[in-house]
Amino acid sequence: MPPKPIRILRNLTRYRKAQIQDRSREAARLHKMLEDAGIKLSSVATDIIGKSGRDMLDALVAGTTDPVVLADLARGLLRKKIPALQEALEGRFGAEHSLIVSQILAHIDFLDESIDRLSQEIEQRIAPFAAQRDLLMSIPGVRQRTAEVLISEIGVDMSIFATPKHLASWAKMSPGNDESAGKRRSGKTGKGNKWLRATLTEAALAAGRTKHSYLAAQYQRLRGRRGHNRAVTAVGHSILTAIWHMLGTGELYNDPGNDYFTRQNPDRLTRRLV
Repeated sequence: MPPKPIRILRNLTRYRKAQIQDRSREAARLHKMLEDAGIKLSSVATDIIGKSGRDMLDALVAGTTDPVVLADLARGLLRKKIPALQEALEGRFGAEHSLIVSQILAHIDFLDESIDRLSQEIEQRIAPFAAQRDLLMSIPGVRQRTAEVLISEIGVDMSIFATPKHLASWAKMSPGNDESAGKRRSGKTGKGNKWLRATLTEAALAAGRTKHSYLAAQYQRLRGRRGHNRAVTAVGHSILTAIWHMLGTGELYNDPGNDYFTRQNPDRLTRRLV
């Protein structure tokens, strides 16, 4: 059982994650309701509940349906798309849409406030582990919220795991080896801690999009041969291995570079290119 400060932090980060998931579901409901009303705002605006999108939605709820007036509420770079906005805001937004959208927006506002309050409390609770959090943020794909969840789920004391393999096995991020009589069966990783696994998956996906990093090269190398899911699991395993070493030694992440695999076997690259 982890110490009490980690348990408290874990409760807070898990509930914040649940609130974030609720917000995502509400945003999906909002998108579906606008589609039902014939409003194609998402086809023009990247974030329909950003500042510009929110102004337009509030105006719609208040009874304004003129697409020219609504499009003129755009801010910043979105003003360059006013003609497209006018076309996207042509719809059949009725009273039932106004009621539901107003409730969705109110719920999103409530969730935003809840998430902010939880984040403030987490910031205070994680203060004793701020050094470890900043350490983990040096890993590509690991941002502040990700680091907070990682610390809350695995703690900061790596002495309880004899090796990084023990940590990966506990987290169910190590593929199994089910082989008998020359036949190899499924090597699924198992369920494990869903909160930790989801966070590692998010970090792995973010790391796979970074430039000039070992983790991105590992993802690209494995995706073609083993598929997206297995490549993401492998990158998550690498992140977990790095975490074990970093929390144990206090050293920053040392990226081997995106040419690591090429340096390991340059002849293989030559043969492939030929």
